[in-house]
Amino acid sequence: MNTARGWFKSAGMSEPLLSESAATSKAERVYRELRRRIRELTLPPGAPLRKEEIAVEMGVSRAPVSEAIARLADEALVDVFPQHGSFVAPIRPEDVRESLFIRTALEVEAIRRVTQANDPALLAQLEENLAGEAKALKAGDMVAFYDLDEALHATIFASLQGPRALRLLDAARAPLDRPRRLSLPEDGRPEATFAEHRRMVDAIASGDPEFAAAAMRAHLAQVSRMVERNLAHLQASEPSEA
Repeated sequence: MNTARGWFKSAGMSEPLLSESAATSKAERVYRELRRRIRELTLPPGAPLRKEEIAVEMGVSRAPVSEAIARLADEALVDVFPQHGSFVAPIRPEDVRESLFIRTALEVEAIRRVTQANDPALLAQLEENLAGEAKALKAGDMVAFYDLDEALHATIFASLQGPRALRLLDAARAPLDRPRRLSLPEDGRPEATFAEHRRMVDAIASGDPEFAAAAMRAHLAQVSRMVERNLAHLQASEPSEA
């Protein structure tokens, strides 16, 4: 059976992560690295998270690792079993659906307020993002496209300057990534996503908050449809019990 050390070695992490800004806490660095690997499935569901091995790999003590794992458990990405250890959580449909509910509530209200603010600098940022999305689509670079997709939503939300709300949104998005990565993309969906993003930015530019809220709601309804498709795909691929 693969150990946590095996997962980290196979992911190419051969040196402690000590080169980042000193202003970033050790626990934050461990949290972000583990979270990225879980979301990208480098650490798949069920993978053990052995604190001693992670601490050695990342050049920290056990305390930052424990703190990071506790945060990931709060986001439903890790299961902690006292006396037995910590493991990457399975993909649970109820967690995914709850995350989408939270995300929809936050993002619809966010775009409404952003539209009321009428910030030309924000619109310039969003247009730059859309240009990048178009370029990624043309090149067939889905990794870049999905990164820009996430960045567009984060840019809209971050413009409200509410760090706690942004952390809550980020936590809500995390459980949605793993089903998407485990399922084949739907034909035409990236292009449809780009068109929905275009309508969202146009709605912000219109200055009509309710129009913008409707554009976001319509986009997230399509995200919800894809989430349900992905969950159905995962459940169908699970081996049936004898």
